[in-house]
Amino acid sequence: MKLKVYADRMSQPSRAVIIFCKVNGINFEEIKVDLSKRQHLSEEFKEINPMEKVPAIVDGRFKLFERYPADVSRTAKIHSVLDWHHSNLRQGAASFVFNTVLAPALGFPLNPQAASQAEKLLSSSLSKIESIWLKGNGRFLLGGFQPSIADLSLVCEIMQLEVLDEKDHSRILGPHKKVQQWIEDTRNATRPHFDEVHTILYKAKTKLAVQRSVRGNSETESSIKKLPSKM
Repeated sequence: MKLKVYADRMSQPSRAVIIFCKVNGINFEEIKVDLSKRQHLSEEFKEINPMEKVPAIVDGRFKLFERYPADVSRTAKIHSVLDWHHSNLRQGAASFVFNTVLAPALGFPLNPQAASQAEKLLSSSLSKIESIWLKGNGRFLLGGFQPSIADLSLVCEIMQLEVLDEKDHSRILGPHKKVQQWIEDTRNATRPHFDEVHTILYKAKTKLAVQRSVRGNSETESSIKKLPSKM
């Protein structure tokens, strides 16, 4: 029976798993669960994953890492990176992007204080990736010579920073040259799948940039109207 991957490509973990399957030649069926339509909260999806999260994998075993790597010790190390990721990089990146870019698009107010706290955690996480996880002879996490599911998970998380305005993007990623090179190495090692799976993110980046421009022009016009007339 073909592996089924329930995912939404706007989800960072979903993109990581989809790329992983494509790169490793795993025959799978991708089933979209539209988060914007709250399909992950449906009773039907709860039968697949009671935790209401994507991605979810159905192959009768629910095991993601059994195919790679075969080394049990390395598998444990990869799990440690993924555990760290969820309470550090993921928390910082997701919160920062939401409170600087996504909130207005979703009808929520911006929260500068939350954005500031998230940026500190995000920057700290990027520094730790360079000083801890990217140490070794290889170009990838844990000194690996090819990207693992951990590389894909963390890189896909960082890729969401693409939707930021150029000033924020440069301020946050600019100091981390080693991280930038690792992202590029991961992209190159998983082409053409990496760019294909991230197409939805690139489209969102363009759409959000247009919305920011329109919002900025509206605010400028509003400010001009409020200026006292000298006529």
